[in-house]
Amino acid sequence: MTRKRTVLISGAGISGTALAYWLHRYGFAVTVVEKAGAPRDGGYPIDVRGTAIEVVRRMGILPRLRDAHIDSRRATFLDADGGEVASVKAHAVAGSVEGQDLEVRRGELTASLHALVRDDVEFLFDDSADTLDQSGQGVDVTFRGGRRRTFDLVVGADGTHSHTRELLFGPEERFHRHLGYCFALFTMPNTLGLSREIVMWNTPGKAAALYAVGGAGDALHAFLNFHRPQPPSDVLRNPDAQRELVARTFAGAGWEVPGMVAALRDADDLFFDTAGQIRMPHWSQGRVALVGDAAYAPSFLTGQGSSLALVGAYMLAHALATHRDHTAALAAHERGLRGFVDLNQALVDNGAATLFPTTAGSLERRNAMLRGLVTMPSAPVRPAHSALALPEDYDNRSGPAWARPVR
Repeated sequence: MTRKRTVLISGAGISGTALAYWLHRYGFAVTVVEKAGAPRDGGYPIDVRGTAIEVVRRMGILPRLRDAHIDSRRATFLDADGGEVASVKAHAVAGSVEGQDLEVRRGELTASLHALVRDDVEFLFDDSADTLDQSGQGVDVTFRGGRRRTFDLVVGADGTHSHTRELLFGPEERFHRHLGYCFALFTMPNTLGLSREIVMWNTPGKAAALYAVGGAGDALHAFLNFHRPQPPSDVLRNPDAQRELVARTFAGAGWEVPGMVAALRDADDLFFDTAGQIRMPHWSQGRVALVGDAAYAPSFLTGQGSSLALVGAYMLAHALATHRDHTAALAAHERGLRGFVDLNQALVDNGAATLFPTTAGSLERRNAMLRGLVTMPSAPVRPAHSALALPEDYDNRSGPAWARPVR
């Protein structure tokens, strides 16, 4: 008789919920703690590409995600005065494979994942792991709400600004690579009647985009991005200061930007952050590991955050199911995934400068490239998206003999 191993996952986002699914499938007893009061819906559209498509296929949610695919018709780029530079197929800019890769609302993916596990996994909402103690035979966890429990393993799936990572490895600044940009995301009324399309305005070092994921009557996702060589640490936890910084930065801008800044001031769903990556020499310490953005955030500039989260969750669960010893499992996980992460994080080194130029010369070169796509609209090849072949899943949800539930 083999006792189920217990795992606490901190974070009920994409990586945390996907990991919960695979670990439950392999016979682990899983608890997920989430500081929000319920599964989070909404959010900016995200991509599922390459190897991650196979992950969601194996989870059985690929048909649902295909039905939810946004399938943007075009991306239109504008100059400083609002004149059209080029209008191209959206996938040609994103580097996705038309007819194969997916773009869905973040809430659609998280809802699909939660539906898979809500009846099989313990969820602790409106709480978080406050302290971790590995001095015993497991991980003693004290929760913010006051309860204490012990788990065989703990996994931090709590995002770029991971509290689990800070508890384990120290301040975020040790692992954060600032990529030179800040951005604000929010929703606003669709006064332009846009439908399933993206419109982006650029001047050197600044970009404003409106993204219609639905029809002309649906709200728009608004995006304001600007070059900032050093992260504005003084505003990162102050929404009012964030709004003021964005307003000052875009003062005097043309096109629809003044209306976007006005909508930003009233938005109740503002998300402001710096564009950055998390790069760590190791993703685990003892019985505690990190997954997804907490371990290897690639930044939105790569478009691969959600895909890495899905693939990373699959690979971590597979390693834990394959190796009884957690040390061997976590080492095997890093060996199997590190190269894939490195390739996808490297996408940012060309992608950011291409899409968000900071000088007049680089902006003109970007625009010339876009005009070329109008006559030759083939998507650029991004082999990094599919560079990992997944190990085989276990049949019949049984897992290896030692991980099967006690009957």
